[in-house]
Amino acid sequence: MSARSGRRIVLWRHGQTSWNLESRFQGTIDIELTEVGVAQARRAARLLASLGPDAVISSDLRRTRATAAELAAVSGLPVSYDAGLRESYAGDWQGLTHAEIEDRFGEQYAAWKRGEPVRRGGGELETEVADRAAPVVREAVEKLPADGLLVVVSHGGTIRTTIGRLLGLAPESWEALGSVSNCCWSVLGESPRGWRLLEHNAGSLPEPVIGDDV
Repeated sequence: MSARSGRRIVLWRHGQTSWNLESRFQGTIDIELTEVGVAQARRAARLLASLGPDAVISSDLRRTRATAAELAAVSGLPVSYDAGLRESYAGDWQGLTHAEIEDRFGEQYAAWKRGEPVRRGGGELETEVADRAAPVVREAVEKLPADGLLVVVSHGGTIRTTIGRLLGLAPESWEALGSVSNCCWSVLGESPRGWRLLEHNAGSLPEPVIGDDV
């Protein structure tokens, strides 16, 4: 990544939970971090703090609050919590493993995997998740200085849909962004053409951009 010019957004997924290990759909159910998840957050927080963030906002669920707390501890920044940054509400899917969802909701699950608009288990559409989460991020980043850095602590599905919305991508293409691993992050940078994806599913400090595409 080049030297700071324009605002940047780091979208940081929470650390590991026991339901992540079980491949169980969490949604808005309030699951805590494992000991490994806390250690992941502590390591990542030291790296992100070195970027000099100006503000931190977080989902209000326990797994994101605990992750954000590690960054607050090393950066000294307060954390603002917003329910708009919660994971997608997935209705009857929540608490089930992906195998159980596929078995009980096979057609719906297959349609979701194809990128079709689906109310998973009677829950939210991915566009509705973006409708609530992206404005929270936009409002927070607009308060930053011209070269400010915002850290957003959220969830895998919410991060993907928010990135898709901020980049102006068609919803059916959001799945192409791929997943974000526990305690990894993606970075968006402001440019004259709007937001750009600078890093995706990263777990180390961003590398400078050298070459013609700066």
